[in-house]
Amino acid sequence: MKLNADLVVLSACNTGGGNITGDGVISLSRALITAGVKSVIVSLWSVPDNSTAFLMSEFYRYFQHNPDKAAALRQAMLATRKKYNNPVDWAAFTLIGEAN
Repeated sequence: MKLNADLVVLSACNTGGGNITGDGVISLSRALITAGVKSVIVSLWSVPDNSTAFLMSEFYRYFQHNPDKAAALRQAMLATRKKYNNPVDWAAFTLIGEAN
């Protein structure tokens, strides 16, 4: 399957997980990148609903003004950190693929 998307956001719990094999980590994010998606945002552990909703709202707000996905995610994490100071609430998310 070929996908024509600049960004896929998987904001549920543990979406960055996968199985380690001799070929690397086999995961949903790897499948999306292989299918042609330029960037994927995933979470590395179970994430709380409230802080995740806040972080994603902030991410899209920053992303509307700055096409740099990594910078928008960083700004959203910093904003979320001010409201939810525990890293469990905001640090699970990472960008895989292209920043722009």
